[in-house]
Amino acid sequence: MRLSLLLAFLPAASGLSAFGGRTGMAALDPAVVGRYASLTVPASAGIRAEYIWLDAVGNPRSKSRTLPAVPGSVDKLPRWNYDGSSCDQAPGEDSEVIIRPRAMFKDPFRPNEDNILVLCDAYTPAGKPIETNNRHDAAVLFDHHAGEEVWFGCEQEYTLFELDQVTPLGWPKGGFPGPQGPYYCGAGAENMFGRHVMEAHYSACLKAGLAIGGVNGEVMPGQWEYQIGPCVGIAAGDEMAVSRYILQRVCEDFQVFCTLHPKPITKGEWNGAGMHVNVSTKKMREKGGLAVILKAINKLAAKHDEHICLYGEGNELRLSGTCETASIDEFSYGVANRGCSIRIGRDTEADGKGYFEDRRPASNADPYLVTGKIMDTIMEDVEVPDVEPVNMAAA
Repeated sequence: MRLSLLLAFLPAASGLSAFGGRTGMAALDPAVVGRYASLTVPASAGIRAEYIWLDAVGNPRSKSRTLPAVPGSVDKLPRWNYDGSSCDQAPGEDSEVIIRPRAMFKDPFRPNEDNILVLCDAYTPAGKPIETNNRHDAAVLFDHHAGEEVWFGCEQEYTLFELDQVTPLGWPKGGFPGPQGPYYCGAGAENMFGRHVMEAHYSACLKAGLAIGGVNGEVMPGQWEYQIGPCVGIAAGDEMAVSRYILQRVCEDFQVFCTLHPKPITKGEWNGAGMHVNVSTKKMREKGGLAVILKAINKLAAKHDEHICLYGEGNELRLSGTCETASIDEFSYGVANRGCSIRIGRDTEADGKGYFEDRRPASNADPYLVTGKIMDTIMEDVEVPDVEPVNMAAA
């Protein structure tokens, strides 16, 4: 969404945002902002490429450069570098980190249709992946199992706050709204807070060319969800990383704070936020696939603790066994049961093939670590004990 268009929705004369809080952006003169946003840039000036990478804790960072034209493929894009000491990824005396372009998308924030977003991963000058480059190892795993055509669909939940980072959007200052119930997929000013932010992010992701499957309001007020996928292999992590970058940019424009913390409100009965991951291999989608799914679930059960260690910071606050979660200490699966670690959908059970959903990953989990670990576990050639299902429907 162009900044000049966004400003049209904000009551600049009063200095208040559309959500009732004071914003720095509302003090800007829309005419001045619009003047520069609408400048015509000649084709001879080239295009703008926004290079995106992940810092030490997985937050997206970016910077821009001008290129002569859009390349025919991502491998034609030039490598670049950044100050790793400012991202906690390198010492000050040897701060240069090299970024290699890995995926390319349309830029939804700049008006020229040729401008692009460039997702990168990071290396030392000697060519070694830096310690926090989780994409590299995941890509190796997916390349090794390319014939499996593993589909991932990631359900990203996020929570919007006022800029004080204390008050969820729409909540009374220092208090609580009514109990959960009417907010999930709801409508009405008394129930839904931040819909304009959600819609702007949805449109921007579609404009960028991401495989965003849909959006919905979540159980806790001020909380939303979007779905990325199905994507094959490493593309799931790539598209999730870019979608998170776009989300932060949209919230920057609207001057609201967005958190991926898995339990943003710990006092009271409020749902946390996850990044549920739906998984389907080629064999799972074929006749007899349900048996393949059950074998995969048994393998996941055997490595439950290993997965939990990679499934996000603060996840122990969310996986309490209440509020539509399983206990972090126990592995379980069932059909249509959102209180289990792994859920099998009703359609998958009825069709005898399809996918399963891993509900354990936290909203702040690294998508490369999660998808790579799932792939690595379910592809192991090992025999493990069967796990008894919870409320498994009769065949």
